[in-house]
Amino acid sequence: VSPHIHSAALKAAVLDGEYKLYPIASDDKQGLADLLTKVRAGEIHGLNVTIPHKQNVMPLLDELTPTAKAIGAVNTIVLKDRNLVGDNTDAGGFWNDLQILLSHIKIKEKNALVLGAGGSARAVVYTLLQHGWDVTVSARRIKQAESLVTHYASRQLTAANYDVTTLSSLLSDISLIVNTTPVGMKSHPQGSPWIEGLPFPKNAALYDLIYNPAKTQLMKNAAEVGLPVRNGLGMLIGQALLSFEIWTGHKVSADKIDLNL
Repeated sequence: VSPHIHSAALKAAVLDGEYKLYPIASDDKQGLADLLTKVRAGEIHGLNVTIPHKQNVMPLLDELTPTAKAIGAVNTIVLKDRNLVGDNTDAGGFWNDLQILLSHIKIKEKNALVLGAGGSARAVVYTLLQHGWDVTVSARRIKQAESLVTHYASRQLTAANYDVTTLSSLLSDISLIVNTTPVGMKSHPQGSPWIEGLPFPKNAALYDLIYNPAKTQLMKNAAEVGLPVRNGLGMLIGQALLSFEIWTGHKVSADKIDLNL
C-alpha cells in the first residue's frame, strides 16, 4: 500500500522519484546499517522503517526527534545537516485522522480504552496523553500493558486486566475505544478483540487501526449498537504524507491519494 501512497504523492507534488521496498530480515543488522550508509551518501533521500526495525534502528541513528524518543520507536529517517535523524509520524497520522471520527460524538470525558500494548499502541497512547486524555490499556498479556504504562510513567495512564469483570467496571466513562491489535486483520486471526459478553459503552466512538479488511468484525459489532466507527486507512495515509513532507518539504493533501483497497 505504501508505494501507492508515495507514488500518488510524488505525482501530486510534481516530483521525479520512486518509493522502493528494501526487505531486511529482523536479525540482519548489517543489512540495516548498509541501507543507512546509502542515506548518508545521498543515494536514498529518506527511509520508512516498519516492524521489526522500528526499535532496533534507533542506536544506528545520530539523532531522534522528541516524538520518536518519547514513543521509543522510529518510522521515518532523513539526513539533516549530515546527521541521520529518526522521527515518528504514526502519532501525527493517528491524531489527524482521529479528529474526523471524534467530530461524530460529544465528548464528556476524555477517557480512552486502548486494546493491545504493542508498537502501534505506544504511538496511540503517546498521542492521546499529549492531548490530555486519560488512557486505560488492556492487553491479553497484562505484563505488556504494565510495561507500556511504566514506559510513559504518566498519572493519566493505567493498565487493566483483559477480562469482562475489569473492563465492565470501566466502560461507563469511556468515550473512545482504539484497537491496536492485529485481531481481525486479513492475514491474522479472524474475529474480534472485544470480549464476548462485554457490552459496548453507549456514547463512545471506535477507531480500529486495521484497514484491510475495511470493516473488521469489531467495527461491524460496534456499528450495530450505534457507535461511530473508523478504520486505520486515514492514519496510514496520514503518517505516509507526514513522512513525505519530512523528506521533500512538500505538503500533499490526503484527498490527492486514491487507494482502491
